[in-house]
Amino acid sequence: MNRAIRILGIDPGLRRTGWGLIGCEGDRLTYVACGSVETNEKMPLAERLVTIHDGLTRIVDEFRPDEAAVEATFVNRDATATLKLGQARGIALLVPAKAGVIVAEYAPNLVKKTIVGAGHAEKAQIRLMVGVLLPKADPQSEDAADALAIALTHAHHRSSAILKAAAR
Repeated sequence: MNRAIRILGIDPGLRRTGWGLIGCEGDRLTYVACGSVETNEKMPLAERLVTIHDGLTRIVDEFRPDEAAVEATFVNRDATATLKLGQARGIALLVPAKAGVIVAEYAPNLVKKTIVGAGHAEKAQIRLMVGVLLPKADPQSEDAADALAIALTHAHHRSSAILKAAAR
């Protein structure tokens, strides 16, 4: 009997990077763990990025995911904030990839549509649906709930995501 595929979802953020781990065995999805890596806003950017890197590295080392999924950055009006978020996102892509884990990326609207059924869902709706889909999950932050939603999205779209990654 094969073990469930472990999928790590990552919601990149400079203040808090959410992470969520689920098991996927056929159509059966199970909650494994979730949380967030928090940084101190008073620290220099480079040190905050190191905190995110080290936190995600510990998670990857501890849970040994088979696949990972990261939310794509949306561009907002504040170019500086978008650039900084992009740097945190780079860390979120780098850590699992460096560990040999296949990494997929999903647009925020696709995550919302997959989990809630609408591409413009509110965070509260996402958190509610994550609870419905993973009854044992109790994310303590919106970032952790979003990360679980990203992992769930990957579970639903993983066949096409893996084929795209293999074609590169």
